[in-house]
Amino acid sequence: MSDAGGGGSEEYKREESVALLVIVSLAALSLLSLIAAFAYYCYITRKVSRRLHSLQPPKRSGSPPAPPPRAPPPPPPQQQQQGKESPSSNSASDGAGAAAAGMAVVVAGERGVQVFSYRQLHAATGGFGRAHMVGQGSFGAVYRGVLPDGRKVAVKLMDRPGKQGEQEFEMEVELLSRLRSPHLLGLIGHCSEGGQRLLVYEFMANGGLQEHLYPNTGSCGGISKLDWDTRMRIALEAAKGLEYLHERVNPPVIHRDFKSSNILLDKDFHARVSDFGLAKLGSDRAGGHVSTRVLGTQGYVAPEYALTGHLTTKSDVYSYGVVLLELLTGRVPVDMKRPPGEGVLVNWVSINIR
Repeated sequence: MSDAGGGGSEEYKREESVALLVIVSLAALSLLSLIAAFAYYCYITRKVSRRLHSLQPPKRSGSPPAPPPRAPPPPPPQQQQQGKESPSSNSASDGAGAAAAGMAVVVAGERGVQVFSYRQLHAATGGFGRAHMVGQGSFGAVYRGVLPDGRKVAVKLMDRPGKQGEQEFEMEVELLSRLRSPHLLGLIGHCSEGGQRLLVYEFMANGGLQEHLYPNTGSCGGISKLDWDTRMRIALEAAKGLEYLHERVNPPVIHRDFKSSNILLDKDFHARVSDFGLAKLGSDRAGGHVSTRVLGTQGYVAPEYALTGHLTTKSDVYSYGVVLLELLTGRVPVDMKRPPGEGVLVNWVSINIR
């Protein structure tokens, strides 16, 4: 009887130790999540404070006032049309007013983008052979290529038919031709020949973040080789990409499909935000929104956007939070093979933080 009692006591102690370990792990995970979220909040707050400080009027002095800045040139016709497709603010009438004003993305300047022929890109990618394919996204296959001048590039051959595919192609070209940030994937050129639509980007040697978080299957399972410091750097650089889109561009650009597979990594694992086919121009009014149909990827879409169709920069921030949880936990956003209550990452974390 004493042996049985002793065995039961040891078993109880083991279970107690396991439970304690699980509680400590969850507490550490919760603390890290809060630290990372607080760091991002501090970063955005600091940026906003700097902007507000720069907008303060200078002190009076004996020197004559500086001449007023030149008015920006009118947006090109194509961009005026884009503004009409993005009704914004708290009502439909506000969006119509913004469209009538010819709302356009305002940035420092416009970067030159090459126009390629289909023949040039066909040769650069080895005839779009399978050996050159480096990825398959929702909008088409991506191929590795080399231009005649020796530059390595990634060529996306878009296969989305009809009007939607054409709109996504035009949006990507329009935005990436104007946006400038070291934290956004650079567009080198494009091809629009016959029925073919191709985009040419800078080549990112380490592919998408998702591939490194879940290396065995590409979507779940596997052991990531990303160390902690690299994960946190990727999180910070991705946040800087969103901060540029939301705070440095007027009106703000809402990515609408921010996720781990759209964060690309160069040879040194520096991160850049990519894939702007679903992007929308947001409202330039405080508290405003864009009314649009709900698009995005399951697990990353903000609940308020999914319920109302009201799109704001906060929708991207929610998606960023999901990516941050992926980096912290190594778990996919949605995995219904897990036990009940653990299939949706955000819900699982919320329950365990309480």
